[in-house]
Amino acid sequence: MGLRLLACLFHLPTAVIYGSLSLFVSILHNVFLLYYVDTFVSVYKIDKLSFWIGETVFLIWNSLNDPLFGWLSDRVFLSTQQAGAEISSPEVVLKRLRALSHNGPLFAISFLSFWVSWAHPGLQFLLCLCMYDSFLTMVDLHHNALLADLAVSAKDRTSLNFYCSLFSAIGSLSVFMSYAVWNKEDFFSFRIFCVLLALCSIVGFTLSTQLLRQRFQADGKAKWDQESTLKELYIEKLSVPQEKRITLAEYLQQLSRHRNFLWFVCVNLVQVFHCHFNSNFFPLFLEHLLSDQISVSTGSFLLGVSYIAPHLNNLYFLSLCRRYGVYAVVRGLFFLKLALSVVMFLAGPDQVYLLCIFIASNRVFTEGTCKLLNLVVTDLVDEDLVLNRRKQAASALLFGMVALVTKPGQTFAPLIGTWLLCEYTGYDIFQRNPLNNMVSPQPKLESAVALEPTLRQGCFYLLVFVPITCALLQLLSWSQFSLHGKRLQVVKAQRQSLTQGQAPEVKTI
Repeated sequence: MGLRLLACLFHLPTAVIYGSLSLFVSILHNVFLLYYVDTFVSVYKIDKLSFWIGETVFLIWNSLNDPLFGWLSDRVFLSTQQAGAEISSPEVVLKRLRALSHNGPLFAISFLSFWVSWAHPGLQFLLCLCMYDSFLTMVDLHHNALLADLAVSAKDRTSLNFYCSLFSAIGSLSVFMSYAVWNKEDFFSFRIFCVLLALCSIVGFTLSTQLLRQRFQADGKAKWDQESTLKELYIEKLSVPQEKRITLAEYLQQLSRHRNFLWFVCVNLVQVFHCHFNSNFFPLFLEHLLSDQISVSTGSFLLGVSYIAPHLNNLYFLSLCRRYGVYAVVRGLFFLKLALSVVMFLAGPDQVYLLCIFIASNRVFTEGTCKLLNLVVTDLVDEDLVLNRRKQAASALLFGMVALVTKPGQTFAPLIGTWLLCEYTGYDIFQRNPLNNMVSPQPKLESAVALEPTLRQGCFYLLVFVPITCALLQLLSWSQFSLHGKRLQVVKAQRQSLTQGQAPEVKTI
């Protein structure tokens, strides 16, 4: 039985195994996004100053580690050759798989550090965030880089992304299960649940990366003569006569002239901010806008749907991308976000069913757009290689440089959200009992009556005005992005011509 199972695993398509890596990330990361702020604020009782210091340091490290790790990984690919470029060699892919096999289990272990109090809340908050993000960054960089390294054509890349979305949807089921064991007063069940998730992730990363490495090594031996071809493809060879080494300063200068890269990071910065704003404030919106009008089971359903539906919906979006192109689909989603937000604002906070649909759909479309933007980055990898005549496609490094500019949105989301809420309503999530403090029954009766409607109105304005503002900024920036249509076809054709006679596409790996 065991041998039969191993045989079935070994014969799975490469795209399926590649997509399964998303499962072992999402089962942990969705739980992290949903509960880490609430854990430190409500369970560990972190003070406001420590929270802001931790988020500020995290903002800096979160922005710097992506390009740092990308540079350490891909700096050898930046050299140029007058004779042409070598793209997606077996050694490049194997190097990324080795990195995933090491950092995946470490990422799962760092996830566990949040759910046990082992230091002062402020110090633990800072160390846990930085450690967790470091390993998550390494996993994301190499996993996303494989999307650009394993395939060049849009069809093959959408196939890879399809399985990533499918397995991410399955991984989002952890949100449903977490809601059943989450209890601020009794943390034991939730801790056991997190340990089980981490063990599944460790086993999954180990098995998937091992299968991919064995398959790529086996197929590589069949496709290439080891004595001749691997010498030409070897990525650390130093004696290339026409090679010019690129320094970090020169690479940054090249990026500063990459017009489409600059407009894209503007769009993605706003998108990352909006995604994490929805994740951080989703429970707050449910509590203050819907808690007295829907049942607990309905709230649990909305919460689970908001994490699973984006990945399932993305399967449909990918089919639209094959037909109309990524650029047109993303632009349509921005218009849809703007239209839904305006309709919700005009309808007001008392339309309960419409509010439920909007809260869920807002997160669904926002997260779905985030998934599609990875395909745009792979197109930017192609354009970067063609424009600068790279020896190899520095895919991990370009993903890292995108994150350098866009990752601050992840930190700005809770900071700006809590600040806006406090400024408008006076509600401070760091006060132990903010409502009790402000609605004492005898001396402040009018405040007691007025506070809850004010807080509810403030949450509603946050819910609708944040997506309206984000959509307008994104539509303005996206209209300047030109890597689509005929220009994209030309870039694809030039990179495809460079790969003729070299590494096979993902379908034959």
